Amino acid sequence: MFSKHVSSLSSAYCHEEVSPEQSRRVAEHLISCRRCRAEFEEIKFGARLAAHLPLIESPGSLWRGIEIALDGKGRTAPPRPRRRIIPFLIQPRFAVASLALAVLVIGVAAYWLRHNPRPFEVSETVGPSWDVARLNGSPRINSALVGDKAKLGVGQWLETDTDSRAQLIVSDIGQVEIDPNTRVRLVETKPTEHRLELAQGRLSARISAPPKLFFVDTPSGVAEDLGCAYTLEVDKAGNSLLRVTMGWVSLQLKDRESVVPAGAACATKPGIGPGTPYFEDASEQFRVALSRVDFERDMGDYLAPLGIVLSSARVRDTLTLWNLLPRVSDADRSLVYNRLAKLVPPPPGVTREGVLKLNQQMLDAWKEQLEFRWSDNSSSGPLKAWEKVRLATLDQYHLRERVDQTLNCRIDPLVPPAYAGGTDSITTAWRAKNESIARKFSNSSEFNL
Repeated sequence: MFSKHVSSLSSAYCHEEVSPEQSRRVAEHLISCRRCRAEFEEIKFGARLAAHLPLIESPGSLWRGIEIALDGKGRTAPPRPRRRIIPFLIQPRFAVASLALAVLVIGVAAYWLRHNPRPFEVSETVGPSWDVARLNGSPRINSALVGDKAKLGVGQWLETDTDSRAQLIVSDIGQVEIDPNTRVRLVETKPTEHRLELAQGRLSARISAPPKLFFVDTPSGVAEDLGCAYTLEVDKAGNSLLRVTMGWVSLQLKDRESVVPAGAACATKPGIGPGTPYFEDASEQFRVALSRVDFERDMGDYLAPLGIVLSSARVRDTLTLWNLLPRVSDADRSLVYNRLAKLVPPPPGVTREGVLKLNQQMLDAWKEQLEFRWSDNSSSGPLKAWEKVRLATLDQYHLRERVDQTLNCRIDPLVPPAYAGGTDSITTAWRAKNESIARKFSNSSEFNL
């Protein structure tokens, strides 16, 4: 809808005078357009200043002097009750002069505030807000210093310098640490949505909440929490880098999305959006080539870097290859499919033809099998042995029968809902059963897993 700039709607959007659909689309445009975002910030800044203009009572002689000037015969008008200057100025005949005066006052105030920041502490915030704790240095909310504790209201900016750090309490769902040289703004906080804007710098978020509740806007995309912990950083050019340490995070811009699991990272660039997710333990050659495929495709032939990505991909890098399938051309999709199928063959019902046509049901079925290879490999002991058993059962359909014959038992290849920390009787029984099988299986000389 908004292929051009949205300056004409900025004021209406600021004052919530647009429809929900228009509001959503204007917000998406502001994320990707630096010019419109700067104009929108100016409008909001002016609106905040205007809201704080006081009502000043005019001098008693002012109105009489004006009436004398307007009386053609120069007769002195009878005294009138004193009037407030604001109602007087909004009369139709003085509307232009009133508007010019308001613009002048706002301009002078804006200039003074920008060039004369005062080191006072944050005053009490009215309306929805988050708690702010100073961790180091002297962070600021707008131009005010943060004491040990403060409130960050909707629309306010929190800034840290080289020596400053702060912590935000995200309602009752988590916390966000703000690193030095960072600028963030609280966009929204309500039961159905909590949203920050990261203009520059680095933050670390740890959220325990249902998916699609916590968001971070950046100049090149939106990070949507799916129940996780992650870091997100934005450079001066608006490029961002997401690193997920727990759970999953979705990076989005318009119709482009990358879902990033724990241990993986994903870069984004303004005007392009998120690149392809990759695991951080991938080789440097793999990561450099992938960046060229994602962001330098229009600068020349990308078949050479694509070839490097495919040839150097490991089983765990099927995360990247699966995400590449819809992003490459139809002609090159078969190359990605061939390498992906060689690393992890597709499950029954998933065909080459269907994948090349981007059949979503087949892609999801293959992804479900691949996700087991994307988990963290840091586990040890019985759980690690059991994980090897589960992966083997997914790759070799006859393995179940071999296990039956050798161990006279069966292995359930499904992950329990709360394997790591469940305490209910079902989970406990499940854990005992599979750990016992895993120990037997890891000691079996017949299977080298």
